Amino acid sequence: MTELRRVREAVDYDKLEQLYPPAPEYFEGAWLDDPATIEAKQLERLKARATEAAKVPFFANRWSEAGFDPDAIKTLADLTNAPTYTVDDIRASIEANPPFGDYQGVSVDDAATQPMRLFTSGGTTGRSRPTLYTAWDREVGALLTARALYLQGIRPGDVVINAWAYSTHNGAHIMDEAVYKWLNCVVISTGTGNVTPSKKQVELAIEYGAKAILTTGDYLLHLADVAREMGHDPKDLGLTALPNIGDTETLEATFGIPVLQSYGFHEVQWVAVECPEKDGLHIFEDAFVVEIVDVETGEPLPDGEQGAIVITELYKTGSPQFRYNIMDLSTLYPREQCACGSWLRKMAPFAGRGDNMVKLRGVNVWPEALGAIATAVPGVTDDYFVRAYRTGNRDEITVSVVSEQADTADVQAAVAKALHDAVGVKMGVEVGAPGSLDLSTGFGTVAKLVRFRDDR
Repeated sequence: MTELRRVREAVDYDKLEQLYPPAPEYFEGAWLDDPATIEAKQLERLKARATEAAKVPFFANRWSEAGFDPDAIKTLADLTNAPTYTVDDIRASIEANPPFGDYQGVSVDDAATQPMRLFTSGGTTGRSRPTLYTAWDREVGALLTARALYLQGIRPGDVVINAWAYSTHNGAHIMDEAVYKWLNCVVISTGTGNVTPSKKQVELAIEYGAKAILTTGDYLLHLADVAREMGHDPKDLGLTALPNIGDTETLEATFGIPVLQSYGFHEVQWVAVECPEKDGLHIFEDAFVVEIVDVETGEPLPDGEQGAIVITELYKTGSPQFRYNIMDLSTLYPREQCACGSWLRKMAPFAGRGDNMVKLRGVNVWPEALGAIATAVPGVTDDYFVRAYRTGNRDEITVSVVSEQADTADVQAAVAKALHDAVGVKMGVEVGAPGSLDLSTGFGTVAKLVRFRDDR
């Protein structure tokens, strides 16, 4: 019988905290490391991470084809000799090796001795992108998240409402683990307005003196409108932290407290966060190496030039991310000491996508995937156009399709339902006659039809 190891046995917490100090200790120590200490720590961990990643077929095969030897890493600059990969490579891996791909560093067969969780990202259509997280990965990821939330104003003992959507992605879960396990907060897990009505969420925040509501910026602004309808000024709710993704200026004006921007994503948790100086996002360099590359060529760009973010994580034991080109756009700043005292490298806030992915109320969607869903509905032709825009404080998407039917009401309803069922969020649908989209798509005037426009 396989020996069973529970989480407390699978994770050496003393070692974890020594390698990755939690808040507030982190901000009194490693946050203030000098450049030589930061880079020496990065290089040591980079070498170890390369050795482990080389055991994973996805990386072993790609590195062999590219002629990259992980043992040849002698400096941080040598990292650029390893090939990058994108979400398209992950999808190909899953297609060839379903359902987990060959990029995982562990298997579900290891669960008895290596407690783990499975979360997925994407999956708007076709296969989702799974990531297996070991107990170590979850704990370090939650610790990094707690660092960011602490810097953004959440303090031990605070009552915190977690209004993120609990789903197959890890967003709500990692927030909950961060504030509960690493900041000793009292967590009220409400979920979205579909789970706990918005009025009830405001009532809970007032009744229990919540200091933060974890959710999207759009939903937080909606809660502000609900509070006003209930006779409350959002500034009087008593919130002391706004660690939310959204319209920074509007959030600050609405609640009367600063919003510090941050950056992270599904596979690696929290990468960087602003300090009160608001002069770029400090990268947690004990856990990550961040590069900026040319969107078209993949070649590294000098500091100060905008390009696609490439992430190498230095802490995981499960699925590695080694030069993962996430295709988010940003800029890397030269290393210099911030007025807050930190020497950590800084990056600019998220500036959009290098491809045409759209984040709609916390869900990643691709226009091509939406088009495939919409045009598969009976009565719809293969012509479509997707437009992203902003109304008030919310990002919206409208999918326009073509039908030859005279009465299009049923077609519109069917397309709207198909999109909502697949993506999980509501979006607009317009149905036109043949030829109605020609001006938008460029039919008859361009070699490759335009299927998406971002008007935000």
